[in-house]
Amino acid sequence: MVKAYVLLTVEIGKEYEIAREIKGLNVNAKIDADVVYGEYDLVVRLEAENLKAVDRVVTEIRNMPGVLKTVTLIAS
Repeated sequence: MVKAYVLLTVEIGKEYEIAREIKGLNVNAKIDADVVYGEYDLVVRLEAENLKAVDRVVTEIRNMPGVLKTVTLIAS
């Protein structure tokens, strides 16, 4: 299993909507999203089978309307 954290910057006012969309993604991974305050707007925690699966989830998140920037951190 590969664990990753994805930090998101989103359009103002879209935080909770995007968090709900992320939690509802139909992907083969454990995924959770929390709205946070500070430099980033959301923190997504995901666990997937391998890096390729992480990449697919991150790509899907990055393509969501309202997502402006992502930073992906792979945990060891």
